[in-house]
Amino acid sequence: MRKSFLIALCLFTTSLFAQQSAQIRGDYLETRSADVYVGQCFANGEMNTTGQEAIVAWHINGGGWDGVSLAGLTVVAAIKAQATLGDPYGRPYPAKSVLIVDQQATPAQRQALINFAQEMGGELLRHVVRVIDTSIDMEVAQEQHSVRARLQAGDVVTVETRAIGEKDHLCGNEDTFYKPLTQTAHAMPAVAMTDAYRGHDLNVSWTLHNKRSAFVGAFAR
Repeated sequence: MRKSFLIALCLFTTSLFAQQSAQIRGDYLETRSADVYVGQCFANGEMNTTGQEAIVAWHINGGGWDGVSLAGLTVVAAIKAQATLGDPYGRPYPAKSVLIVDQQATPAQRQALINFAQEMGGELLRHVVRVIDTSIDMEVAQEQHSVRARLQAGDVVTVETRAIGEKDHLCGNEDTFYKPLTQTAHAMPAVAMTDAYRGHDLNVSWTLHNKRSAFVGAFAR
């Protein structure tokens, strides 16, 4: 028990140091249309049938990008891939994405947010079909390793998460089957009570409830 506690403390301390020394840091939120905390039998059943859709969001708590301060701003992306994201045998790219940028950003901050998101997202955000400027409200509970989060990006994206509980273990062999889609300092799986994208630019929209399909954490770069 003491050894496990010391390992957890060391990992948390390392993550905290990385965030403090990074040029940009903040909260991270991700949802998928496939479960990420799941048993292999359930995951195999979803592969090639779902999991092509995702939402990723970064709220910057401190620092900047391209020499521009971004503290307090948020950028969100909705993604439609060609196959189940995270499937090592799938071919999800090229993916299409919509970027949602905090309307409080100045023109310089807006471009820096776009550049930052595309750098963090890599192939996920290589093909942006539209950029939307709107109000964004993203909150992650200020608790160690919290998985409670809420995101509202205009009328385009809605996400709300909670912790995974005993009633969410359906087969008894659940584990974090997938890793987060982007680089994180730390991230924990969570239940997406609501995961919704409303728009026409990806030729698909979705509203999902109570799936073990989210990650909540922090990033530092």
